[in-house]
Amino acid sequence: MSTAGAAGTLRVQVWRKLRSLGALYLQQSVCLLPEREETTRQVRRLLDRVRQHGGSARSLRVTFPDPAEQQQLIGEFNAARDAEYAEVLERLPAFRQELDLERARGRVTYAEVEESEADLERFHSWLAKITARDYFAAPTGPTAHAAVQDAAADLAAFEQAALASEAPEPRVHLATPAARRRT
Repeated sequence: MSTAGAAGTLRVQVWRKLRSLGALYLQQSVCLLPEREETTRQVRRLLDRVRQHGGSARSLRVTFPDPAEQQQLIGEFNAARDAEYAEVLERLPAFRQELDLERARGRVTYAEVEESEADLERFHSWLAKITARDYFAAPTGPTAHAAVQDAAADLAAFEQAALASEAPEPRVHLATPAARRRT
């Protein structure tokens, strides 16, 4: 896709959209995406948008007569996704360490739960975006999903501890001799 003649902001928007779809760049302005319903629809939209703004764009179907070459490209797609999953895995320990630190400080509170829930939601959202462009089931995907689920379980335990620490003490009602006579 060439955005020559189009506004710079459009070039950035096109690049960002193609990256969000998981495009594998072969060289500047030349990238590959697997032929899937969603990618095809999104590429058509981009092509129309580029053309409407004075740029030129093409979408070509590529076939690989050599299965080894196709497997090599699939490996490159998977390597790109594995790198993204690895970043999730690199950042998750800090999330869990923060929970441990708050436990050690005795700050197992609802406010901390809310803050951590927001952080965990960002991990879920990030992971969902990577998964959406993981067209060939990159090997690190299951590990990243399991690690986020483990972090969610850790947060659930933290939340239970916060609930227990902030819940009012149950009152024990002892029956007075007068109350016992009334029953």
